[in-house]
Amino acid sequence: MSPADPGVLEAWEVFRREKDGDPMRHGGSVMAPDAKLAVHYAREMYSRRQESVHLWVVRRGDIHDLADLDLLQPPLDRSFKKPGGYVMRDKLAAAREQSGQAKPKANTGHKGAR
Repeated sequence: MSPADPGVLEAWEVFRREKDGDPMRHGGSVMAPDAKLAVHYAREMYSRRQESVHLWVVRRGDIHDLADLDLLQPPLDRSFKKPGGYVMRDKLAAAREQSGQAKPKANTGHKGAR
Protein backbone atom coordinates (compact mmCIF):
# COMPACT_ATOMS: atom_id res chain seq x y z
CA MET A 1 0.00 0.00 0.00
CA SER A 2 1.33 3.44 -0.81
CA PRO A 3 0.88 6.46 1.46
CA ALA A 4 -1.17 8.05 -1.35
CA ASP A 5 -3.91 5.42 -0.88
CA PRO A 6 -4.93 5.67 2.78
CA GLY A 7 -7.85 3.47 3.68
CA VAL A 8 -7.30 0.86 0.96
CA LEU A 9 -7.78 -2.53 2.58
CA GLU A 10 -5.14 -5.23 2.20
CA ALA A 11 -5.17 -8.87 3.17
CA TRP A 12 -3.03 -9.80 6.19
CA GLU A 13 -2.38 -13.45 7.07
CA VAL A 14 -2.52 -14.42 10.74
CA PHE A 15 -0.46 -17.25 12.20
CA ARG A 16 -1.12 -18.31 15.78
CA ARG A 17 0.26 -20.52 18.54
CA GLU A 18 -2.35 -22.01 20.85
CA LYS A 19 -0.02 -22.88 23.72
CA ASP A 20 3.69 -22.65 24.53
CA GLY A 21 5.71 -25.24 22.66
CA ASP A 22 3.18 -25.62 19.82
CA PRO A 23 4.18 -24.68 16.27
CA MET A 24 2.77 -21.57 14.61
CA ARG A 25 -0.25 -22.45 12.45
CA HIS A 26 -2.17 -20.42 9.92
CA GLY A 27 -5.28 -19.10 11.63
CA GLY A 28 -6.83 -17.10 8.82
CA SER A 29 -6.68 -13.60 7.43
CA VAL A 30 -7.92 -10.11 8.21
CA MET A 31 -8.49 -7.09 5.98
CA ALA A 32 -6.92 -3.84 7.19
CA PRO A 33 -5.47 -0.62 5.76
CA ASP A 34 -2.20 -0.86 7.75
CA ALA A 35 -0.14 -3.05 10.07
CA LYS A 36 -1.35 -1.40 13.25
CA LEU A 37 -5.01 -2.13 12.51
CA ALA A 38 -4.17 -5.59 11.15
CA VAL A 39 -2.56 -6.49 14.49
CA HIS A 40 -5.55 -5.06 16.35
CA TYR A 41 -8.03 -7.04 14.20
CA ALA A 42 -5.95 -10.22 14.53
CA ARG A 43 -5.85 -9.85 18.31
CA GLU A 44 -9.63 -9.37 18.38
CA MET A 45 -10.30 -12.34 16.10
CA TYR A 46 -7.72 -14.88 17.29
CA SER A 47 -6.88 -14.15 20.92
CA ARG A 48 -9.86 -12.37 22.45
CA ARG A 49 -10.87 -15.50 24.36
CA GLN A 50 -7.26 -16.48 25.19
CA GLU A 51 -7.17 -19.14 22.47
CA SER A 52 -3.70 -17.97 21.33
CA VAL A 53 -0.47 -17.20 23.16
CA HIS A 54 1.44 -15.83 20.14
CA LEU A 55 0.40 -14.19 16.86
CA TRP A 56 2.24 -13.33 13.65
CA VAL A 57 0.53 -10.89 11.30
CA VAL A 58 2.01 -10.74 7.79
CA ARG A 59 0.93 -8.72 4.75
CA ARG A 60 -0.14 -11.29 2.14
CA GLY A 61 1.95 -9.50 -0.48
CA ASP A 62 5.08 -10.08 1.63
CA ILE A 63 4.75 -13.86 1.52
CA HIS A 64 6.88 -15.39 -1.21
CA ASP A 65 5.68 -18.68 -2.69
CA LEU A 66 8.27 -21.20 -3.85
CA ALA A 67 6.79 -24.18 -5.69
CA ASP A 68 9.41 -24.80 -8.42
CA LEU A 69 10.47 -28.45 -8.08
CA ASP A 70 13.82 -27.73 -9.76
CA LEU A 71 14.66 -25.39 -6.89
CA LEU A 72 13.13 -27.50 -4.13
CA GLN A 73 14.74 -30.78 -5.23
CA PRO A 74 18.36 -30.10 -6.26
CA PRO A 75 19.70 -32.39 -9.01
CA LEU A 76 22.90 -33.31 -7.16
CA ASP A 77 23.10 -36.45 -5.04
CA ARG A 78 23.62 -35.30 -1.47
CA SER A 79 23.00 -38.60 0.27
CA PHE A 80 26.39 -38.25 1.98
CA LYS A 81 24.79 -35.59 4.19
CA LYS A 82 22.24 -38.04 5.57
CA PRO A 83 23.25 -40.13 8.59
CA GLY A 84 21.68 -43.37 7.31
CA GLY A 85 23.91 -46.44 7.50
CA TYR A 86 26.25 -44.85 10.02
CA VAL A 87 25.41 -46.34 13.40
CA MET A 88 27.72 -44.84 16.00
CA ARG A 89 26.37 -47.04 18.82
CA ASP A 90 27.76 -50.21 17.19
CA LYS A 91 31.14 -48.62 16.51
CA LEU A 92 31.42 -47.39 20.11
CA ALA A 93 30.50 -50.82 21.47
CA ALA A 94 33.14 -52.47 19.28
CA ALA A 95 35.78 -49.94 20.37
CA ARG A 96 34.91 -50.42 24.07
CA GLU A 97 35.03 -54.19 23.70
CA GLN A 98 38.38 -53.99 21.96
CA SER A 99 39.80 -51.78 24.72
CA GLY A 100 38.37 -53.93 27.50
CA GLN A 101 36.04 -51.21 28.75
CA ALA A 102 32.80 -52.79 27.62
CA LYS A 103 29.70 -51.49 29.39
CA PRO A 104 27.73 -54.07 31.39
CA LYS A 105 24.40 -55.01 29.80
CA ALA A 106 21.38 -53.35 31.41
CA ASN A 107 18.89 -55.55 33.25
CA THR A 108 15.60 -55.30 31.35
CA GLY A 109 13.54 -57.07 34.00
CA HIS A 110 12.60 -60.03 31.76
CA LYS A 111 13.02 -63.62 32.92
CA GLY A 112 16.35 -65.03 31.89
CA ALA A 113 17.85 -61.62 31.24
CA ARG A 114 20.42 -62.06 34.02
